Amino acid sequence: MIDFIVSMQDNNVIITKLNLIMNYKKYTLRNGLRVVLVPMKEMTTATALICVGTGSRFEDKHENGLAHFLEHMFFKGTKNRPKTIDIAKELDALGSQHNAYTGKDRTAYYTKVPSNKILDAMDVLNDLFINSTFRSAEIKKESGTIVQEINMYEDMPSRLLYDVFEKLLYGKNHPLGRDILGTKENVTSFVRKDFITYLERCYVAKNTVVCISGNFPQGKVLAKIKKDFKNMRVGDKPTYKNFTKKQNSVALEIKNKKTDQTHFMIGVHTGGFDHKDRYALSMLANILGGGMSSRLWGEIREKRGLAYSIQAMTDFYPETGFFAIKGGVEHENLIKTLKIIFKELKQIGKDGVTDEEFERARSGFEGRLAFSMETSDAIASNFAEQEAVRNEIIIPSESLRRVYKVKKKDLQRVAKEIFIDENINCAIIGPQYKNMKQIKKVLKF
Repeated sequence: MIDFIVSMQDNNVIITKLNLIMNYKKYTLRNGLRVVLVPMKEMTTATALICVGTGSRFEDKHENGLAHFLEHMFFKGTKNRPKTIDIAKELDALGSQHNAYTGKDRTAYYTKVPSNKILDAMDVLNDLFINSTFRSAEIKKESGTIVQEINMYEDMPSRLLYDVFEKLLYGKNHPLGRDILGTKENVTSFVRKDFITYLERCYVAKNTVVCISGNFPQGKVLAKIKKDFKNMRVGDKPTYKNFTKKQNSVALEIKNKKTDQTHFMIGVHTGGFDHKDRYALSMLANILGGGMSSRLWGEIREKRGLAYSIQAMTDFYPETGFFAIKGGVEHENLIKTLKIIFKELKQIGKDGVTDEEFERARSGFEGRLAFSMETSDAIASNFAEQEAVRNEIIIPSESLRRVYKVKKKDLQRVAKEIFIDENINCAIIGPQYKNMKQIKKVLKF
Protein backbone atom coordinates (compact mmCIF):
# COMPACT_ATOMS: atom_id res chain seq x y z
CA MET A 1 0.00 0.00 0.00
CA ILE A 2 2.82 2.38 0.86
CA ASP A 3 5.93 2.84 -1.22
CA PHE A 4 8.57 5.43 -0.37
CA ILE A 5 11.37 6.23 -2.80
CA VAL A 6 13.51 9.16 -1.69
CA SER A 7 16.37 10.61 -3.74
CA MET A 8 19.07 13.06 -2.61
CA GLN A 9 20.09 15.99 -4.80
CA ASP A 10 22.33 18.82 -3.49
CA ASN A 11 21.32 18.02 0.10
CA ASN A 12 17.68 18.62 -0.77
CA VAL A 13 15.36 15.68 -0.35
CA ILE A 14 12.96 15.16 -3.23
CA ILE A 15 10.16 12.70 -2.73
CA THR A 16 9.95 11.07 -6.14
CA LYS A 17 7.20 8.66 -5.20
CA LEU A 18 4.82 8.57 -2.29
CA ASN A 19 1.97 6.23 -3.09
CA LEU A 20 -0.04 7.10 -0.02
CA ILE A 21 -3.81 7.80 0.11
CA MET A 22 -3.54 11.32 -1.27
CA ASN A 23 -6.79 11.41 -3.18
CA TYR A 24 -8.95 12.37 -0.23
CA LYS A 25 -12.00 14.59 -0.73
CA LYS A 26 -13.47 17.10 1.66
CA TYR A 27 -17.02 18.43 1.63
CA THR A 28 -18.78 20.97 3.83
CA LEU A 29 -22.53 20.57 4.21
CA ARG A 30 -24.90 23.52 4.46
CA ASN A 31 -25.09 23.21 8.24
CA GLY A 32 -21.27 23.35 8.53
CA LEU A 33 -20.60 19.63 9.02
CA ARG A 34 -17.34 18.59 7.38
CA VAL A 35 -17.03 15.28 5.52
CA VAL A 36 -13.68 13.71 4.64
CA LEU A 37 -13.60 10.72 2.29
CA VAL A 38 -10.32 8.79 1.95
CA PRO A 39 -10.88 6.03 -0.65
CA MET A 40 -8.39 3.14 -0.81
CA LYS A 41 -9.68 0.49 -3.17
CA GLU A 42 -6.99 -2.05 -2.33
CA MET A 43 -8.26 -2.40 1.25
CA THR A 44 -10.69 -5.05 2.41
CA THR A 45 -12.07 -2.90 5.25
CA ALA A 46 -13.69 0.49 5.69
CA THR A 47 -13.94 2.71 8.76
CA ALA A 48 -16.55 5.31 9.62
CA LEU A 49 -15.42 7.78 12.28
CA ILE A 50 -17.18 10.81 13.73
CA CYS A 51 -14.89 13.28 15.47
CA VAL A 52 -16.01 16.29 17.48
CA GLY A 53 -13.57 19.08 18.32
CA THR A 54 -14.28 18.98 22.03
CA GLY A 55 -12.98 17.29 25.15
CA SER A 56 -12.09 17.99 28.74
CA ARG A 57 -10.43 21.35 28.02
CA PHE A 58 -13.88 22.68 27.08
CA GLU A 59 -15.22 21.96 30.58
CA ASP A 60 -15.23 24.18 33.64
CA LYS A 61 -14.29 22.80 37.04
CA HIS A 62 -17.81 21.62 37.84
CA GLU A 63 -18.23 19.99 34.42
CA ASN A 64 -14.90 18.13 34.58
CA GLY A 65 -15.50 14.56 33.44
CA LEU A 66 -18.67 15.37 31.50
CA ALA A 67 -17.15 15.04 27.99
CA HIS A 68 -15.89 11.54 28.77
CA PHE A 69 -19.13 10.52 30.51
CA LEU A 70 -21.09 11.75 27.49
CA GLU A 71 -19.00 9.53 25.21
CA HIS A 72 -20.17 6.51 27.23
CA MET A 73 -23.79 7.57 27.05
CA PHE A 74 -23.93 7.50 23.25
CA PHE A 75 -23.87 3.70 23.42
CA LYS A 76 -26.75 3.45 25.92
CA GLY A 77 -29.67 3.49 23.53
CA THR A 78 -31.30 5.54 20.77
CA LYS A 79 -34.83 6.17 19.61
CA ASN A 80 -34.42 3.41 17.01
CA ARG A 81 -32.28 1.05 19.11
CA PRO A 82 -33.53 1.52 22.67
CA LYS A 83 -31.04 -0.71 24.50
CA THR A 84 -27.26 -1.01 24.63
CA ILE A 85 -27.53 -4.64 23.62
CA ASP A 86 -29.44 -3.67 20.46
CA ILE A 87 -26.49 -1.56 19.32
CA ALA A 88 -23.91 -4.13 20.35
CA LYS A 89 -25.66 -7.08 18.67
CA GLU A 90 -26.11 -5.25 15.40
CA LEU A 91 -22.50 -4.09 15.21
CA ASP A 92 -21.16 -7.50 16.27
CA ALA A 93 -23.21 -9.16 13.54
CA LEU A 94 -21.42 -6.94 11.02
CA GLY A 95 -18.02 -8.09 12.28
CA SER A 96 -17.40 -4.57 13.55
CA GLN A 97 -14.51 -3.32 15.61
CA HIS A 98 -16.03 -0.28 17.30
CA ASN A 99 -15.29 2.04 20.17
CA ALA A 100 -14.99 5.66 21.19
CA TYR A 101 -12.40 7.81 22.93
CA THR A 102 -12.18 11.18 24.63
CA GLY A 103 -9.15 13.46 24.75
CA LYS A 104 -8.65 16.98 25.99
CA ASP A 105 -9.55 18.54 22.65
CA ARG A 106 -11.27 15.78 20.67
CA THR A 107 -13.87 13.04 21.05
CA ALA A 108 -14.44 10.32 18.46
CA TYR A 109 -16.74 7.40 17.69
CA TYR A 110 -15.92 4.78 15.11
CA THR A 111 -16.74 1.43 13.52
CA LYS A 112 -14.46 -0.63 11.29
CA VAL A 113 -16.04 -3.35 9.18
CA PRO A 114 -15.51 -5.44 6.05
CA SER A 115 -15.92 -3.14 3.05
CA ASN A 116 -19.29 -4.50 1.98
CA LYS A 117 -20.78 -3.72 5.42
CA ILE A 118 -19.87 -0.05 5.68
CA LEU A 119 -23.33 1.38 4.89
CA ASP A 120 -24.95 -0.90 7.49
CA ALA A 121 -22.32 0.08 10.06
CA MET A 122 -22.83 3.76 9.31
CA ASP A 123 -26.54 3.32 9.91
CA VAL A 124 -25.82 2.25 13.49
CA LEU A 125 -23.02 4.75 14.15
CA ASN A 126 -24.96 7.70 12.76
CA ASP A 127 -28.02 6.69 14.75
CA LEU A 128 -26.22 6.55 18.09
CA PHE A 129 -24.57 9.91 17.37
CA ILE A 130 -27.75 11.70 16.27
CA ASN A 131 -30.52 9.95 18.18
CA SER A 132 -29.14 8.90 21.58
CA THR A 133 -31.69 9.35 24.34
CA PHE A 134 -29.48 9.84 27.46
CA ARG A 135 -32.03 8.33 29.82
CA SER A 136 -31.64 9.30 33.47
CA ALA A 137 -31.69 5.68 34.63
CA GLU A 138 -28.78 4.86 32.31
CA ILE A 139 -26.85 7.93 33.48
CA LYS A 140 -27.14 6.85 37.10
CA LYS A 141 -26.07 3.30 36.26
CA GLU A 142 -23.15 4.35 34.07
CA SER A 143 -21.77 6.67 36.74
CA GLY A 144 -20.85 3.57 38.72
CA THR A 145 -18.99 2.16 35.72
CA ILE A 146 -16.97 5.35 35.32
CA VAL A 147 -16.12 5.47 39.02
CA GLN A 148 -14.67 1.98 38.56
CA GLU A 149 -12.75 3.22 35.52
CA ILE A 150 -11.25 5.98 37.68
CA ASN A 151 -10.33 3.38 40.30
CA MET A 152 -8.76 1.16 37.63
CA TYR A 153 -6.43 3.91 36.43
CA GLU A 154 -5.61 4.84 40.01
CA ASP A 155 -4.18 1.31 40.29
CA MET A 156 -2.10 1.78 37.12
CA PRO A 157 0.72 4.18 38.11
CA SER A 158 2.33 4.21 34.66
CA ARG A 159 -0.98 5.54 33.27
CA LEU A 160 -1.83 7.72 36.26
CA LEU A 161 1.55 9.42 35.86
CA TYR A 162 0.33 11.35 32.80
CA ASP A 163 -2.44 12.95 34.85
CA VAL A 164 -0.07 13.92 37.66
CA PHE A 165 2.40 15.36 35.14
CA GLU A 166 -0.13 17.42 33.17
CA LYS A 167 -1.65 18.75 36.39
CA LEU A 168 1.83 19.94 37.36
CA LEU A 169 2.61 21.28 33.89
CA TYR A 170 -0.62 23.20 33.27
CA GLY A 171 -1.91 23.75 36.79
CA LYS A 172 -4.94 22.34 38.55
CA ASN A 173 -7.01 25.43 37.74
CA HIS A 174 -6.53 25.19 33.98
CA PRO A 175 -8.64 22.68 31.99
CA LEU A 176 -5.50 21.14 30.43
CA GLY A 177 -4.32 20.28 33.93
CA ARG A 178 -7.46 18.36 34.88
CA ASP A 179 -8.05 14.64 34.43
CA ILE A 180 -10.14 13.66 31.41
CA LEU A 181 -12.18 11.25 33.53
CA GLY A 182 -13.03 13.96 36.04
CA THR A 183 -13.60 13.46 39.75
CA LYS A 184 -15.79 10.85 41.39
CA GLU A 185 -17.80 13.65 42.99
CA ASN A 186 -18.55 15.22 39.62
CA VAL A 187 -19.30 11.93 37.89
CA THR A 188 -21.88 10.90 40.50
CA SER A 189 -23.54 14.34 40.45
CA PHE A 190 -24.28 14.72 36.72
CA VAL A 191 -27.91 14.68 35.59
CA ARG A 192 -29.48 14.55 32.14
CA LYS A 193 -29.73 18.34 31.87
CA ASP A 194 -25.94 18.61 32.16
CA PHE A 195 -25.45 16.35 29.15
CA ILE A 196 -28.00 18.18 27.02
CA THR A 197 -26.44 21.56 27.85
CA TYR A 198 -22.99 20.30 26.88
CA LEU A 199 -24.34 18.75 23.66
CA GLU A 200 -25.98 21.99 22.60
CA ARG A 201 -22.77 23.93 23.21
CA CYS A 202 -20.14 21.54 21.78
CA TYR A 203 -21.82 18.90 19.59
CA VAL A 204 -22.75 21.22 16.75
CA ALA A 205 -22.35 20.58 13.03
CA LYS A 206 -19.54 23.14 12.56
CA ASN A 207 -17.53 21.36 15.26
CA THR A 208 -17.98 17.87 13.79
CA VAL A 209 -16.12 15.88 11.14
CA VAL A 210 -17.32 12.63 9.58
CA CYS A 211 -14.55 10.63 7.95
CA ILE A 212 -14.85 7.42 5.92
CA SER A 213 -11.67 5.64 4.86
CA GLY A 214 -10.82 2.39 3.11
CA ASN A 215 -12.81 0.64 0.39
CA PHE A 216 -16.33 2.05 0.12
CA PRO A 217 -18.87 3.35 -2.44
CA GLN A 218 -18.22 7.09 -2.34
CA GLY A 219 -21.52 8.26 -3.84
CA LYS A 220 -23.69 6.17 -1.54
CA VAL A 221 -21.63 7.01 1.54
CA LEU A 222 -21.80 10.75 0.90
CA ALA A 223 -25.53 10.59 0.21
CA LYS A 224 -26.13 8.77 3.49
CA ILE A 225 -24.13 11.30 5.48
CA LYS A 226 -26.07 14.18 3.91
CA LYS A 227 -29.35 12.49 4.73
CA ASP A 228 -28.53 11.39 8.28
CA PHE A 229 -26.86 14.63 9.43
CA LYS A 230 -29.02 17.21 7.65
CA ASN A 231 -30.88 18.13 10.84
CA MET A 232 -27.92 18.07 13.22
CA ARG A 233 -27.89 20.91 15.74
CA VAL A 234 -26.17 24.08 14.55
CA GLY A 235 -24.22 26.79 16.32
CA ASP A 236 -20.80 28.34 16.64
CA LYS A 237 -17.77 26.31 17.62
CA PRO A 238 -17.15 26.34 21.38
CA THR A 239 -14.25 28.33 22.77
CA TYR A 240 -11.64 27.28 25.29
CA LYS A 241 -9.32 28.91 27.81
CA ASN A 242 -5.86 29.52 26.37
CA PHE A 243 -2.80 28.45 28.32
CA THR A 244 0.02 30.89 29.03
CA LYS A 245 3.22 29.61 30.58
CA LYS A 246 4.09 31.34 33.86
CA GLN A 247 6.76 28.98 35.17
CA ASN A 248 10.08 30.47 36.28
CA SER A 249 11.54 27.73 38.50
CA VAL A 250 11.73 23.95 38.83
CA ALA A 251 8.35 22.34 39.57
CA LEU A 252 8.14 18.99 41.40
CA GLU A 253 5.05 16.95 42.26
CA ILE A 254 5.21 13.68 44.22
CA LYS A 255 2.15 11.45 44.55
CA ASN A 256 2.82 9.12 47.45
CA LYS A 257 1.58 5.64 46.65
CA LYS A 258 2.65 2.13 47.57
CA THR A 259 4.18 0.81 44.35
CA ASP A 260 6.82 -1.72 43.34
CA GLN A 261 8.57 0.91 41.20
CA THR A 262 9.03 4.64 41.33
CA HIS A 263 7.47 6.11 38.21
CA PHE A 264 8.71 9.46 36.97
CA MET A 265 7.99 11.87 34.14
CA ILE A 266 10.27 14.83 33.42
CA GLY A 267 9.12 17.43 30.96
CA VAL A 268 9.48 20.95 29.63
CA HIS A 269 7.09 23.37 27.97
CA THR A 270 7.24 23.77 24.19
CA GLY A 271 5.29 25.55 21.49
CA GLY A 272 2.05 24.20 20.03
CA PHE A 273 1.42 22.05 16.98
CA ASP A 274 1.93 24.93 14.58
CA HIS A 275 5.28 25.92 16.08
CA LYS A 276 8.21 25.98 13.67
CA ASP A 277 10.17 23.46 15.78
CA ARG A 278 7.47 20.82 16.12
CA TYR A 279 9.22 18.35 13.81
CA ALA A 280 12.63 19.07 15.30
CA LEU A 281 11.20 18.26 18.73
CA SER A 282 9.77 14.98 17.47
CA MET A 283 13.14 14.00 16.01
CA LEU A 284 14.88 14.97 19.25
CA ALA A 285 12.49 12.75 21.22
CA ASN A 286 13.26 9.86 18.89
CA ILE A 287 17.02 10.27 19.30
CA LEU A 288 16.81 10.50 23.09
CA GLY A 289 14.17 7.90 23.86
CA GLY A 290 12.38 6.66 20.77
CA GLY A 291 13.59 3.08 20.52
CA MET A 292 16.20 0.49 21.37
CA SER A 293 18.96 2.46 19.64
CA SER A 294 18.15 5.72 21.47
CA ARG A 295 20.56 7.36 23.88
CA LEU A 296 18.54 6.91 27.04
CA TRP A 297 17.66 3.30 26.22
CA GLY A 298 21.35 2.55 25.79
CA GLU A 299 22.51 4.37 28.92
CA ILE A 300 19.71 3.45 31.31
CA ARG A 301 18.52 0.01 30.21
CA GLU A 302 21.32 -1.62 28.25
CA LYS A 303 24.41 -0.37 30.11
CA ARG A 304 23.02 -0.26 33.63
CA GLY A 305 19.78 -2.28 33.72
CA LEU A 306 18.02 0.45 35.68
CA ALA A 307 14.69 0.36 33.82
CA TYR A 308 12.64 -1.95 31.65
CA SER A 309 11.31 0.95 29.59
CA ILE A 310 12.49 4.51 29.09
CA GLN A 311 10.68 6.80 26.64
CA ALA A 312 10.88 10.33 25.30
CA MET A 313 7.79 11.88 23.73
CA THR A 314 6.12 15.07 22.57
CA ASP A 315 2.53 16.21 22.74
CA PHE A 316 0.96 19.32 21.26
CA TYR A 317 -2.12 21.49 21.61
CA PRO A 318 -2.88 24.57 19.49
CA GLU A 319 -1.06 27.05 21.73
CA THR A 320 1.25 24.87 23.84
CA GLY A 321 2.89 21.49 24.16
CA PHE A 322 5.53 19.52 25.99
CA PHE A 323 8.63 17.38 25.60
CA ALA A 324 8.86 14.64 28.23
CA ILE A 325 10.80 11.59 29.36
CA LYS A 326 9.05 8.79 31.23
CA GLY A 327 10.25 5.67 33.02
CA GLY A 328 9.99 3.39 36.03
CA VAL A 329 12.86 2.26 38.28
CA GLU A 330 13.62 0.66 41.64
CA HIS A 331 12.98 3.17 44.41
CA GLU A 332 16.64 3.42 45.36
CA ASN A 333 17.67 4.06 41.73
CA LEU A 334 15.59 7.19 41.14
CA ILE A 335 18.33 9.74 41.85
CA LYS A 336 20.91 7.80 39.83
CA THR A 337 18.53 7.58 36.84
CA LEU A 338 17.62 11.27 36.97
CA LYS A 339 21.31 12.21 36.97
CA ILE A 340 21.91 10.13 33.82
CA ILE A 341 18.94 11.71 32.05
CA PHE A 342 20.01 15.26 32.82
CA LYS A 343 23.57 14.49 31.78
CA GLU A 344 22.31 13.34 28.36
CA LEU A 345 20.01 16.32 27.96
CA LYS A 346 22.80 18.72 28.80
CA GLN A 347 25.17 16.89 26.45
CA ILE A 348 22.81 17.09 23.48
CA GLY A 349 22.43 20.83 24.02
CA LYS A 350 26.19 21.25 24.20
CA ASP A 351 27.36 18.98 21.36
CA GLY A 352 24.23 18.32 19.30
CA VAL A 353 23.56 14.96 17.64
CA THR A 354 25.72 12.82 15.39
CA ASP A 355 25.19 12.45 11.66
CA GLU A 356 24.22 8.83 12.18
CA GLU A 357 21.62 9.69 14.85
CA PHE A 358 20.16 12.42 12.67
CA GLU A 359 19.80 10.22 9.60
CA ARG A 360 18.33 7.37 11.67
CA ALA A 361 15.74 9.71 13.18
CA ARG A 362 14.67 10.93 9.73
CA SER A 363 14.41 7.48 8.19
CA GLY A 364 12.65 6.23 11.32
CA PHE A 365 10.02 8.91 10.88
CA GLU A 366 9.27 7.53 7.41
CA GLY A 367 8.73 4.06 8.82
CA ARG A 368 6.46 5.21 11.62
CA LEU A 369 4.50 7.33 9.17
CA ALA A 370 4.02 4.31 6.94
CA PHE A 371 2.87 2.11 9.81
CA SER A 372 0.40 4.74 10.97
CA MET A 373 -1.28 4.66 7.56
CA GLU A 374 -1.63 0.89 7.14
CA THR A 375 -5.21 0.47 8.36
CA SER A 376 -8.47 2.18 7.55
CA ASP A 377 -9.18 3.03 11.22
CA ALA A 378 -5.74 4.65 11.71
CA ILE A 379 -6.24 6.71 8.56
CA ALA A 380 -9.74 7.83 9.57
CA SER A 381 -8.53 8.85 13.02
CA ASN A 382 -5.57 10.77 11.61
CA PHE A 383 -7.53 12.72 9.00
CA ALA A 384 -10.62 13.39 11.13
CA GLU A 385 -8.70 14.56 14.19
CA GLN A 386 -6.56 16.94 12.17
CA GLU A 387 -9.61 18.47 10.52
CA ALA A 388 -11.58 18.68 13.77
CA VAL A 389 -8.81 20.13 15.93
CA ARG A 390 -6.62 22.03 13.45
CA ASN A 391 -9.15 22.81 10.71
CA GLU A 392 -6.68 21.46 8.16
CA ILE A 393 -5.22 18.16 7.03
CA ILE A 394 -1.48 17.75 6.65
CA ILE A 395 -1.09 14.82 4.28
CA PRO A 396 1.67 12.26 4.97
CA SER A 397 3.86 13.42 2.10
CA GLU A 398 3.77 16.97 3.49
CA SER A 399 4.72 15.72 6.96
CA LEU A 400 7.66 13.93 5.41
CA ARG A 401 8.73 17.06 3.54
CA ARG A 402 8.65 19.05 6.77
CA VAL A 403 10.82 16.48 8.51
CA TYR A 404 13.38 16.68 5.74
CA LYS A 405 13.50 20.47 6.11
CA VAL A 406 14.85 20.05 9.65
CA LYS A 407 18.62 20.48 9.86
CA LYS A 408 20.95 18.79 12.32
CA LYS A 409 21.84 22.16 13.85
CA ASP A 410 18.13 22.75 14.57
CA LEU A 411 18.12 19.90 17.08
CA GLN A 412 20.99 21.39 19.07
CA ARG A 413 19.39 24.84 18.98
CA VAL A 414 16.05 23.49 20.19
CA ALA A 415 17.72 21.50 22.97
CA LYS A 416 19.47 24.64 24.20
CA GLU A 417 16.23 26.59 24.16
CA ILE A 418 14.02 24.14 26.05
CA PHE A 419 16.46 22.33 28.37
CA ILE A 420 16.83 25.10 30.93
CA ASP A 421 16.37 24.93 34.70
CA GLU A 422 13.32 27.19 34.93
CA ASN A 423 11.48 25.01 32.41
CA ILE A 424 11.72 21.72 34.33
CA ASN A 425 8.65 19.83 35.55
CA CYS A 426 9.01 16.48 37.31
CA ALA A 427 6.12 14.24 38.40
CA ILE A 428 6.79 11.18 40.55
CA ILE A 429 4.58 8.35 41.80
CA GLY A 430 6.03 6.11 44.48
CA PRO A 431 6.28 5.49 48.23
CA GLN A 432 6.93 8.27 50.70
CA TYR A 433 9.73 10.54 49.54
CA LYS A 434 10.65 12.75 52.47
CA ASN A 435 13.69 14.47 51.02
CA MET A 436 12.33 16.60 48.19
CA LYS A 437 15.45 18.79 48.37
CA GLN A 438 17.58 15.82 47.32
CA ILE A 439 15.42 15.25 44.25
CA LYS A 440 15.27 18.93 43.33
CA LYS A 441 19.05 19.06 43.60
CA VAL A 442 19.46 16.81 40.54
CA LEU A 443 16.71 18.49 38.50
CA LYS A 444 19.00 20.92 36.79
CA PHE A 445 21.10 21.30 33.68
